[in-house]
Amino acid sequence: MSHPCGGGGGGGGGTILWPGEAGGLSSRLHGAKRRRWSRWSRPPPSTRLTSSPPTTSTAATPFPRSRGGVVKPRIASMEEMAMFHTDAYLEHLQKISEDGDDDDPESVEYGLGYDCPATEGVFDYAAAVAGATLTAAQCLMDKKYQVAINWPGGWHHAKKDEASGFCYLNDAVLGILKLRKKFDRVLYIDMDLHHGDGVEDAFSFTSKVMTVSFHKYSPGFFPGTGDVTDIGMGKGRYYTVNVPLQDGIQDNRYYHICESVLKEVYTSFNPEAVVCQLGADTIAGDPMCSFNLTPVGVGKCLRYILNWELPTLILGGGGYNHANTARCWTYLTAIILGKTISSEIPDHEYFTEYGPDYVLEITQSCRTDQNDPQRVEQLLNTIRGNLKNVI
Repeated sequence: MSHPCGGGGGGGGGTILWPGEAGGLSSRLHGAKRRRWSRWSRPPPSTRLTSSPPTTSTAATPFPRSRGGVVKPRIASMEEMAMFHTDAYLEHLQKISEDGDDDDPESVEYGLGYDCPATEGVFDYAAAVAGATLTAAQCLMDKKYQVAINWPGGWHHAKKDEASGFCYLNDAVLGILKLRKKFDRVLYIDMDLHHGDGVEDAFSFTSKVMTVSFHKYSPGFFPGTGDVTDIGMGKGRYYTVNVPLQDGIQDNRYYHICESVLKEVYTSFNPEAVVCQLGADTIAGDPMCSFNLTPVGVGKCLRYILNWELPTLILGGGGYNHANTARCWTYLTAIILGKTISSEIPDHEYFTEYGPDYVLEITQSCRTDQNDPQRVEQLLNTIRGNLKNVI
């Protein structure tokens, strides 16, 4: 298997989707956002909109019975995007995208500007990302693959009529709605540093989708939501699970929390399909300077999920250290492939970004873990108590 950090050859057993040739647009978006350090404490989405994917040509799955490969995604149609987003928002986003008008006075009410600039071409890029997630979902529905990956996806902050947190469309919500056409119960797991507020809001009133978010929760930290007491409403009460964490958490404690919560979630909800958002802004060395994880710790959590052997849609998310995000998603891709890859970063165009060690592994920092063990157990007990109410 070729090393995804450097591009590579073919594999077998799954699918990876990359939304087309958007390099020029990606560079413009990246440049625009460097000039707009966002609301509160969320930095520019350098990896989410980078012009070079961590892997574009290798795909597989831990289930060797199926052959896999790279699937060319399609662009999401206006009708498909309107499954969640309002017509008024989509039409405005398309309009300002064509004009490249970042000063339209109506844009403010749609969350455009500031951390979601109205850059020329952004509508087409967002439609490509959403289309890739929808294509991945369709692959799962058709039973072509058991795991499908769209690393550029995971835009979990966007609301139905508003852009937010660098997210112009909510491809995660669109993917879940697509899967719901075949699977009665869909589980959404969000392991980004930031709370998956847009996905939670979309499904907070239903018992057919359970959302589980592991995230940093601290005063002034974007988006400011996701307390353990937020458990859904109406028929969706207790089908929202929030796991608020503090700075410095390391692999072992994170996995303990993840395993403890997901064990109870799986037993109580009995999902038929899974959507997993794996933002890499939790990794040590990220400019957010919050969590202190490595890809190995995140990978243990992913293995736990994959062991359910359910149709699983994997999405990316945040990640603001380019090299470490590529390292993380490369490592996680290898887990899905069931492959062991070389520690050495292969020579390629961006090789110098991986210095000074030029290896796949990431070392944890010296940050203190502020997650008190007693508080963690209280948190887990609260979640277990809430999940007992799931019918």
